[in-house]
Amino acid sequence: MIDNTLIEAENAKHDVDLRADYDALGQKLARQGVDIDALTRKAQGFAVAVPSWGTGTGGTRFARFPGLGEPANIFDKLDDCGVIHQLTAATPSVSLHIPWDKAAPTDLLAKAEEVGVSFDAMNSNTFQDTGALSYKFGSLSHTDAATRQQAIEHNIECIEIGRALGSKALTVWIGDGSNFPGQTNMARQFERYLSSMKEVYKALPDDWRLFSEHKIYEPAFYSTVVQDWGTSLLTAQELGDKAMCLVDLGHHAPNVNIEMIVSRLIHAGKLGGFHFNDSKYGDDDLDAGTIEPYRLFLVFNELVDADPLNLAHMIDQSHNVTDPIESLMISAMEIQRAFVQASLVDRAALAGYQEANDALMASATLRVAFRTDVEPILRMARRNARAAIDPVQTYRASGYRAAVSAKRPVSIGGGGGIV
Repeated sequence: MIDNTLIEAENAKHDVDLRADYDALGQKLARQGVDIDALTRKAQGFAVAVPSWGTGTGGTRFARFPGLGEPANIFDKLDDCGVIHQLTAATPSVSLHIPWDKAAPTDLLAKAEEVGVSFDAMNSNTFQDTGALSYKFGSLSHTDAATRQQAIEHNIECIEIGRALGSKALTVWIGDGSNFPGQTNMARQFERYLSSMKEVYKALPDDWRLFSEHKIYEPAFYSTVVQDWGTSLLTAQELGDKAMCLVDLGHHAPNVNIEMIVSRLIHAGKLGGFHFNDSKYGDDDLDAGTIEPYRLFLVFNELVDADPLNLAHMIDQSHNVTDPIESLMISAMEIQRAFVQASLVDRAALAGYQEANDALMASATLRVAFRTDVEPILRMARRNARAAIDPVQTYRASGYRAAVSAKRPVSIGGGGGIV
């Protein structure tokens, strides 16, 4: 962990300017009938989980170029996650991926307590060969019953590990599909998938949820078993009340209206949560808010308007050319920014313009909130939580990356893939 005296010293450099900026924004918001202190407390209450695998350098289909001080195991990853939360006060939980992060639950719990985090949704892995039988031609939807059973048992194992860690959800994403027309009977393949998922669903504790995650393509490039939100919704509805849909912002066709998907899933009572990232072309897994910050704002506009409870927010991205800790901190702050901006929308005015079919003024109402610089609110929220006013600057001043680089083994580059 980073020495708190360093955080205090770095914060002291910004205190005067922050107070001036905060007071100025407070006066502006007061004229709009908004209490800046109440909004700051709301920002402090927002949280997003970080992915354990996101603390390492990602990879492309062609190569992976590891960075310095990469985590060698789940305990190194938890150290990094602890630093992210220490500096941002916005990432109190970590989402684990099994078997990548498999370790004795008692050891994981002890480490989590040491670094000040808890455990969020568990993630199963049936897109790589981790057992005796291969998933090359599918996992939960495989034509071979024994392979399907292996995938089912792996998901149930993830639930059991999660129970010991205090997790309350399992995210299931599969790469099953086909690469050639005629390769598989798509109807029977989906039926096999549903049958397998029902077995996993039976193993859920009463207070757990199962998240069905869709993705339009990759690694299957002709057809994907759970290719869109409609299939995910159909799955969740067939499984039962504890089954929900998870929306990854990069898992859709280009130009898809993701905020409308969010609205539809809220209407169906099946929106479970998000994997936040950003994209230019496909599933780029860029830092949140990098390419389309307005889209991120529009997603939160739907969430704030509907005020759905108990959603799981998590970052899911790949860092090929940046320090993963810095990228995860930036993403957490951008996600929090979109939440605060969406909370500024004048709902009464917007509803009035919508009822009057005044498209221009309805759109302008959203832009007023989006264009409001809420940085002083985010910074004050971190300061109030004894985190860093400027997390990236403080992180760099701490020398954390150099320190862990001296202790952790050098990671070797190689073929494509993710950490």
